[in-house]
Amino acid sequence: MSCRSVAVIWICLLALLPGVASAGQAGTLRPPDVIFVPTQDTVAQGMLALAGVTKNDVVYDLGSGDGKIVIMAAQKFGARGVGVDINPERIKEANANAKAANVTDRVTFILGDIFDPALKISDASVVTLYLLPSLNEKLMPRLKAELRPGTRVVSNSFDMGPSWPAEKTQQVGTYTIYLWTIPAR
Repeated sequence: MSCRSVAVIWICLLALLPGVASAGQAGTLRPPDVIFVPTQDTVAQGMLALAGVTKNDVVYDLGSGDGKIVIMAAQKFGARGVGVDINPERIKEANANAKAANVTDRVTFILGDIFDPALKISDASVVTLYLLPSLNEKLMPRLKAELRPGTRVVSNSFDMGPSWPAEKTQQVGTYTIYLWTIPAR
Protein backbone atom coordinates (compact mmCIF):
# COMPACT_ATOMS: atom_id res chain seq x y z
CA MET A 1 0.00 0.00 0.00
CA SER A 2 1.37 3.40 -0.96
CA CYS A 3 1.89 6.27 1.49
CA ARG A 4 -0.85 8.18 -0.31
CA SER A 5 -3.34 5.33 0.25
CA VAL A 6 -2.47 5.19 3.95
CA ALA A 7 -2.90 8.96 4.24
CA VAL A 8 -6.33 8.85 2.58
CA ILE A 9 -7.44 6.06 4.92
CA TRP A 10 -6.31 8.05 7.98
CA ILE A 11 -8.08 11.20 6.80
CA CYS A 12 -11.30 9.25 6.31
CA LEU A 13 -11.00 7.61 9.74
CA LEU A 14 -10.30 10.93 11.45
CA ALA A 15 -13.35 12.47 9.81
CA LEU A 16 -15.51 9.81 11.45
CA LEU A 17 -14.29 10.59 14.97
CA PRO A 18 -16.51 12.89 17.05
CA GLY A 19 -15.12 16.39 17.38
CA VAL A 20 -12.69 16.10 14.47
CA ALA A 21 -13.45 18.24 11.43
CA SER A 22 -11.84 17.40 8.14
CA ALA A 23 -10.05 20.01 6.05
CA GLY A 24 -12.22 22.60 4.36
CA GLN A 25 -15.05 22.39 6.88
CA ALA A 26 -14.25 25.43 8.98
CA GLY A 27 -17.26 27.56 9.78
CA THR A 28 -19.70 24.69 10.29
CA LEU A 29 -22.16 24.70 13.19
CA ARG A 30 -20.17 21.82 14.69
CA PRO A 31 -17.98 19.22 13.06
CA PRO A 32 -19.91 16.98 10.66
CA ASP A 33 -20.63 13.46 11.89
CA VAL A 34 -19.56 11.91 8.58
CA ILE A 35 -17.56 12.84 5.53
CA PHE A 36 -19.52 13.78 2.42
CA VAL A 37 -19.91 10.89 -0.02
CA PRO A 38 -22.18 11.71 -2.97
CA THR A 39 -25.12 9.40 -3.63
CA GLN A 40 -24.93 7.78 -7.05
CA ASP A 41 -27.64 8.90 -9.47
CA THR A 42 -29.07 5.39 -9.82
CA VAL A 43 -29.27 5.02 -6.04
CA ALA A 44 -30.93 8.44 -5.60
CA GLN A 45 -33.49 7.53 -8.28
CA GLY A 46 -34.05 4.14 -6.61
CA MET A 47 -34.56 5.74 -3.21
CA LEU A 48 -37.17 8.17 -4.53
CA ALA A 49 -38.93 5.43 -6.48
CA LEU A 50 -38.95 3.04 -3.49
CA ALA A 51 -40.49 5.82 -1.37
CA GLY A 52 -43.15 6.33 -4.05
CA VAL A 53 -42.43 10.05 -4.39
CA THR A 54 -45.04 12.07 -6.32
CA LYS A 55 -45.69 15.73 -7.09
CA ASN A 56 -47.67 15.93 -3.84
CA ASP A 57 -44.66 15.11 -1.65
CA VAL A 58 -42.24 17.24 0.32
CA VAL A 59 -38.92 15.41 0.39
CA TYR A 60 -36.46 16.25 3.18
CA ASP A 61 -32.87 15.03 2.76
CA LEU A 62 -31.14 15.07 6.15
CA GLY A 63 -27.44 15.47 5.42
CA SER A 64 -28.17 16.63 1.88
CA GLY A 65 -24.61 17.30 0.71
CA ASP A 66 -24.65 18.50 -2.90
CA GLY A 67 -28.48 18.49 -3.02
CA LYS A 68 -28.74 15.71 -5.58
CA ILE A 69 -31.69 13.90 -4.00
CA VAL A 70 -34.02 16.88 -3.49
CA ILE A 71 -33.08 18.28 -6.89
CA MET A 72 -33.90 14.92 -8.49
CA ALA A 73 -37.18 14.76 -6.52
CA ALA A 74 -38.16 18.12 -8.04
CA GLN A 75 -36.93 17.40 -11.58
CA LYS A 76 -38.09 13.82 -12.10
CA PHE A 77 -40.98 13.46 -9.65
CA GLY A 78 -42.37 17.03 -9.45
CA ALA A 79 -42.01 17.10 -5.65
CA ARG A 80 -40.87 19.95 -3.47
CA GLY A 81 -37.69 19.39 -1.49
CA VAL A 82 -35.73 20.60 1.51
CA GLY A 83 -32.10 19.69 2.06
CA VAL A 84 -30.39 20.12 5.41
CA ASP A 85 -26.62 20.05 5.83
CA ILE A 86 -24.25 21.22 8.55
CA ASN A 87 -21.50 22.22 6.13
CA PRO A 88 -21.84 25.68 4.54
CA GLU A 89 -19.76 24.60 1.53
CA ARG A 90 -22.25 21.80 0.78
CA ILE A 91 -25.15 24.26 1.08
CA LYS A 92 -23.41 26.65 -1.33
CA GLU A 93 -22.82 23.76 -3.76
CA ALA A 94 -26.42 22.52 -3.43
CA ASN A 95 -27.83 25.99 -4.14
CA ALA A 96 -25.61 26.30 -7.22
CA ASN A 97 -26.75 22.83 -8.38
CA ALA A 98 -30.41 23.76 -7.87
CA LYS A 99 -29.93 26.95 -9.87
CA ALA A 100 -28.23 25.01 -12.69
CA ALA A 101 -31.12 22.49 -12.65
CA ASN A 102 -33.68 25.33 -12.71
CA VAL A 103 -35.53 24.05 -9.62
CA THR A 104 -34.92 26.88 -7.13
CA ASP A 105 -38.68 27.48 -7.01
CA ARG A 106 -39.22 23.94 -5.63
CA VAL A 107 -36.17 23.26 -3.44
CA THR A 108 -34.67 24.91 -0.38
CA PHE A 109 -31.41 24.21 1.39
CA ILE A 110 -30.94 24.90 5.09
CA LEU A 111 -27.64 25.21 6.91
CA GLY A 112 -28.43 23.30 10.08
CA ASP A 113 -27.83 20.38 12.39
CA ILE A 114 -30.22 17.47 11.79
CA PHE A 115 -30.15 16.72 15.54
CA ASP A 116 -31.15 20.26 16.55
CA PRO A 117 -34.75 20.19 17.83
CA ALA A 118 -35.22 23.78 16.59
CA LEU A 119 -34.93 22.45 13.03
CA LYS A 120 -38.48 21.50 12.07
CA ILE A 121 -38.92 18.40 9.88
CA SER A 122 -42.65 17.80 10.40
CA ASP A 123 -43.57 19.12 6.92
CA ALA A 124 -41.85 16.14 5.30
CA SER A 125 -43.86 13.40 3.65
CA VAL A 126 -40.62 11.63 2.64
CA VAL A 127 -37.25 11.72 4.44
CA THR A 128 -34.06 10.48 2.79
CA LEU A 129 -30.86 9.55 4.62
CA TYR A 130 -27.31 8.49 3.78
CA LEU A 131 -25.86 8.34 7.29
CA LEU A 132 -24.03 5.72 9.33
CA PRO A 133 -26.13 3.14 11.24
CA SER A 134 -25.36 4.78 14.61
CA LEU A 135 -26.63 8.13 13.28
CA ASN A 136 -29.77 6.54 11.82
CA GLU A 137 -30.46 4.95 15.22
CA LYS A 138 -29.83 8.27 16.99
CA LEU A 139 -32.23 10.02 14.59
CA MET A 140 -34.92 7.30 14.78
CA PRO A 141 -36.74 8.60 17.91
CA ARG A 142 -36.95 12.06 16.37
CA LEU A 143 -38.33 10.69 13.11
CA LYS A 144 -40.98 8.65 14.92
CA ALA A 145 -41.96 11.53 17.22
CA GLU A 146 -42.02 14.44 14.75
CA LEU A 147 -43.10 12.98 11.42
CA ARG A 148 -46.76 12.36 10.63
CA PRO A 149 -47.99 8.77 10.38
CA GLY A 150 -47.57 7.56 6.80
CA THR A 151 -44.39 9.56 6.18
CA ARG A 152 -41.87 7.41 4.33
CA VAL A 153 -38.22 7.21 5.36
CA VAL A 154 -35.66 5.81 2.94
CA SER A 155 -31.97 5.22 3.61
CA ASN A 156 -29.01 4.52 1.36
CA SER A 157 -26.86 1.61 2.58
CA PHE A 158 -27.71 1.66 6.30
CA ASP A 159 -30.64 0.40 8.34
CA MET A 160 -32.12 1.57 11.66
CA GLY A 161 -30.96 -1.40 13.72
CA PRO A 162 -32.96 -4.31 15.08
CA SER A 163 -35.54 -2.20 16.92
CA TRP A 164 -37.00 -0.84 13.65
CA PRO A 165 -36.61 -3.33 10.81
CA ALA A 166 -37.15 -2.03 7.29
CA GLU A 167 -40.48 -2.77 5.62
CA LYS A 168 -38.78 -3.13 2.25
CA THR A 169 -35.26 -3.32 0.93
CA GLN A 170 -34.05 -3.07 -2.62
CA GLN A 171 -30.70 -3.66 -4.24
CA VAL A 172 -29.40 -0.96 -6.61
CA GLY A 173 -26.09 -2.17 -7.99
CA THR A 174 -23.92 -2.84 -4.95
CA TYR A 175 -26.06 -0.62 -2.67
CA THR A 176 -29.01 -1.64 -0.51
CA ILE A 177 -31.76 0.89 0.10
CA TYR A 178 -34.18 0.60 3.01
CA LEU A 179 -37.76 1.84 3.44
CA TRP A 180 -39.84 2.48 6.58
CA THR A 181 -43.21 4.14 7.11
CA ILE A 182 -43.96 6.16 10.24
CA PRO A 183 -46.60 4.13 12.10
CA ALA A 184 -49.90 5.43 13.44
CA ARG A 185 -49.67 6.62 17.03
